[in-house]
Amino acid sequence: MIIVTGAAGFIGSAFVWQLNEMGIEDIIVSDKLRTEEKWLNLAKRKYYDWVDKDKLFDYLETTAEKITAIIHMGACSATTEKDMDFLMENNYEYTKKLWDYSVKNDAVFIYASSAATYGDGELGYDDEIGLEGHNALRPLNKYGYSKKIFDVWALKQEKTPKKWFGLKYFNVYGPQEYHKGRMASMVFHAFNQYNAEKEVKLFKSHKEGYKDGYQLRDFVYIKDVTNVMYFLMKEINAPSGVYNLGTGSARAFYELAKSTVEAADGDAGKIKFVDMPEDLRGKYQYFTEAKMDKLKKAGYSRDFTSLADGVKDYVQNYLMKEDKYL
Repeated sequence: MIIVTGAAGFIGSAFVWQLNEMGIEDIIVSDKLRTEEKWLNLAKRKYYDWVDKDKLFDYLETTAEKITAIIHMGACSATTEKDMDFLMENNYEYTKKLWDYSVKNDAVFIYASSAATYGDGELGYDDEIGLEGHNALRPLNKYGYSKKIFDVWALKQEKTPKKWFGLKYFNVYGPQEYHKGRMASMVFHAFNQYNAEKEVKLFKSHKEGYKDGYQLRDFVYIKDVTNVMYFLMKEINAPSGVYNLGTGSARAFYELAKSTVEAADGDAGKIKFVDMPEDLRGKYQYFTEAKMDKLKKAGYSRDFTSLADGVKDYVQNYLMKEDKYL
């Protein structure tokens, strides 16, 4: 039996889709649904049982099911979240409890870290830096800090799950992100902006050396993300540790917006630049590019989807369809 937390969220629900694609339905899904529309992310999925996030540990204490893996995607993922106690409880303490359960029950443990742990990138985007290197990272926001300190805690542990992986997700885009609002990818926002206004707005640059629209990010398609996760869960020889999950190639927001508009058969010239919100300035990464050597050395050999192909698949096979879900 596999547990997926955050199972109605973006990456969690996509991973349940991946498991279903591989013929796996022995899955316990866990999340908080509240009043959001993210329940639709699970509407087409097949799984064994649903458990409320707040009741998961009670369930684990009483279940007779053998849990072979915990895929922990449940967290507060808003980079603008200001309540640090909320972040620490959800992104740090809760993850420690699941780690301890995995240790005691011989389960594989995969959890969501983030590229936000790298801060402004001054120290690079290298996932082979060990405990000392991770300690030295300086995230730009509270969310990134909550993820960094769990990475550091995990690397200090002598008692570990039989296999464990912390995945530093870079800029993930694709179907299942529709409930994320402001935190959804630029592909999602660009598509909707173009449909509504026949133009796309991008942030102006507020940093010397970067032209408007040429802030650079490592954009990675959700289907590549779930392929990597499945590989790590199943590959017995992959060394445990913290791994980057991007493509290894930084691309400009302008390129992403242009690909989005073109995939929707629009005019790529209709892109304008607007001031960045004050609450993002100083907390904004102008360049991210995952160093991917570690994953390759672990045995992952599949090519990552190009930005143009990923955007085209997302736009034409999901965003432009009545049924937008995996």
